[in-house]
Amino acid sequence: MLENVIPIVIGLVVGLALGGAMGYTLYRYLAAKKIKAIEAQAEQLLNDARTRQKEIELEAKDVALKLREEAEADIKNRRQEIQKQEQRLQARRENLDRRMDNLENRERKIAAREKELEREESRLGELVGEQLRELERISGLSEDQAKELLLERIRSEVRHDAARVIREVEAQAKEEADRKAREIITLAIQRVASDQVSEATVSSVALPNDEMKGRIIGRGGRNIRTIENMTGVDLVVDDTPEAVIISSFDPVRREVARVALSKLILDGRIHPGRIEKIVEKAQQEVEAIIREEGERAAYETGVHGLHPELVKLLGQLKFRTSYGQNCLQHSMETAYLAGIMAAEVGADVPLAREAGLLHDIGKAVDHQVDGPHALIGADVAKRLGVSDAVVNAIAAHHAEEEYRSLEAILVQAADAISGARPGARRETLENYIRRVKALESIAHSFDGVDQAFAIQAGREVRIIVKPENISDADSTLLARDIAKKIEESLEYPGQIKVTVIRETRAVDFAK
Repeated sequence: MLENVIPIVIGLVVGLALGGAMGYTLYRYLAAKKIKAIEAQAEQLLNDARTRQKEIELEAKDVALKLREEAEADIKNRRQEIQKQEQRLQARRENLDRRMDNLENRERKIAAREKELEREESRLGELVGEQLRELERISGLSEDQAKELLLERIRSEVRHDAARVIREVEAQAKEEADRKAREIITLAIQRVASDQVSEATVSSVALPNDEMKGRIIGRGGRNIRTIENMTGVDLVVDDTPEAVIISSFDPVRREVARVALSKLILDGRIHPGRIEKIVEKAQQEVEAIIREEGERAAYETGVHGLHPELVKLLGQLKFRTSYGQNCLQHSMETAYLAGIMAAEVGADVPLAREAGLLHDIGKAVDHQVDGPHALIGADVAKRLGVSDAVVNAIAAHHAEEEYRSLEAILVQAADAISGARPGARRETLENYIRRVKALESIAHSFDGVDQAFAIQAGREVRIIVKPENISDADSTLLARDIAKKIEESLEYPGQIKVTVIRETRAVDFAK
């Protein structure tokens, strides 16, 4: 058994040895073949690299050649440009040289001309001197006298021309300003359309008969003392038939006294106890009227958010008048006018209305506080939380302060319009006569005035001048000077027209 296995094993070993030798031989053959293929591929790559290197070197030479050609072309162009610039500079240099030569020639000619002019001026001076001496001999006037005569003539002509220019400029400016102002003011007044004369505060109480005076006075004057003590007014019981005069600086107190006295007269029971009850009721009624009137004024003018104290002060203005014009009605009218004009010129309408309504608020307390009512009203308004712009408009409406807004100017204009329109206010006879006399006196204070007449209720002054002393041109200047002096010297509502009349008469006789 073992003998059979050994030959098999030996055969297998020999076979494996022969197979390994053959495999190793085959492996070396394949490896040698692959090495040759790789060497051939490497040789090919090396040849390709050499070829590519040559191509790159050729391309680099081409690029270098092109860059060189471009650089040479650029250098050539630059040289040509430089040559052109040099040529232009040379041309300019030559042109400047020619100009310099021309200037030198001109300077020489000018110098020669100046010398010639100096000689001519010297000759003219001599001739002028000879002419002046001859003129002095002929006219009998010295040089200074002739100059003075000439200057006087020039002054007269300049004065005439100035007057003419002033007249033309004033006429043109006045025409344009009047047209624009007339449009705005007319529109404002038409839209307000208030009564021309406001109701005046009553300061007397009518009695049914003179017997009632004794009952008002009472036994030993106790009734009249009680009324005066309760109301703070003075009752004047004099010879005026069927009337009792109420006197007080406070219009509210005067109104309370008037209401109370009217109720007592109607009731007929006049004694201290009854007087106290009636006066208390009258005070309550007047306070209610004041509050209602203040609220009505604020509502109708469109001014909202006012402090209650301001509303109360507005209501008190109902019982205050100025030159016969009711102050509350005047304040409302000023608010309307200021608001309408503010809308026309593009200003703040609510601000203008509020300032117009409150502009005379100081008159409600000016009998209690010293100072101008405009500044008093401004202080009160500022204390009660009114805006600074409105406070300034209140203080500035009589020029106590400088204007700081367009609305302040409009409020002053509206105040003047409301007070100056025909029938708005009335003056006492004494003030009217004094103003008329002052107008005529101011006119007579100027030289050359022959006569002066104040007409149109003191709203116009007509002046007749001496024609031999005042020329037509001087008339214009005289009217302007008189108007300025009136503005500086007098206080008056509205405006005053100054008319200067110069009459020239030519007289001859037929024989």
